[in-house]
Amino acid sequence: MPQTHPRVPTVVVLTALALEYAAVRSHIEDREEFVHRDGTRVEQGRLRGTDWYVAVAELGEGVRTAASLTTQLIEWLRPEAVLFVGIAGSLKDDIALGDVVVGTRVYGIHGGKWAPGGFLSRPESWPGSNALVQAARSATRDMTGVRAHFKPIASGDVVLADAESEIARHLREHYNDAAAIEMEGSGAAHAAHLSGQLDALVIRGISDQANAEKSTADAGGSQERAAAQAASVAVEVLRKHRPRGRSSDSEEGPHSGGDHIDFRGGTFYGPVIGKQQ
Repeated sequence: MPQTHPRVPTVVVLTALALEYAAVRSHIEDREEFVHRDGTRVEQGRLRGTDWYVAVAELGEGVRTAASLTTQLIEWLRPEAVLFVGIAGSLKDDIALGDVVVGTRVYGIHGGKWAPGGFLSRPESWPGSNALVQAARSATRDMTGVRAHFKPIASGDVVLADAESEIARHLREHYNDAAAIEMEGSGAAHAAHLSGQLDALVIRGISDQANAEKSTADAGGSQERAAAQAASVAVEVLRKHRPRGRSSDSEEGPHSGGDHIDFRGGTFYGPVIGKQQ
């Protein structure tokens, strides 16, 4: 029978599609299903070699769905971090199928105003958590078979399969540094931002070039490969990024040992008196 009280410390990994969910789920051990009072379901289990309990959810497609259900899951599970993991289309010629884009920033691409002179863009954006981006940079240096790019990601309710379309030209003009396009990241990032001090990151594997060859790439298994690549990066990020209160001795904060106390990065006033027993 599904349970109702997930365990902590928790990180929530969000996906939109079944194949993305399966790619993440394959890394999680001792899974149990939990059901929110409104019916949203997650599976939670251990990520081997870490202190994390990972709750993975399949939300479905679209920005509004992602925003609404991410808010619900944050309020319910009270996670320390939220990752959105899945597939995306590449917006750059040098970012190939199977590459992974780690979102240093997520753009909401539909904000703007139509005026007599044309469309005036009013961009919204949310930065990826510095702690998680740094963990991803560290993790991917030693990952063989993974080519990672640390770039902004464009997010909106559109599937781009025409590189010469109006929306493609809009992206090149107004979001020229965006490396990939997907459909849910801005909703999840906005929900995480509104929740307060919550680490959030979007990680996307490239499954197509956002052009007329999208259907051919998808039929060739590119989505499954891209989802697997993104999931493997997400897992290694969590191996680097530790739950609060369980940090290694290399991180800032008071440390004791031997006959001294080391206030690394700390602030203190007046003398410190101690005694070695």
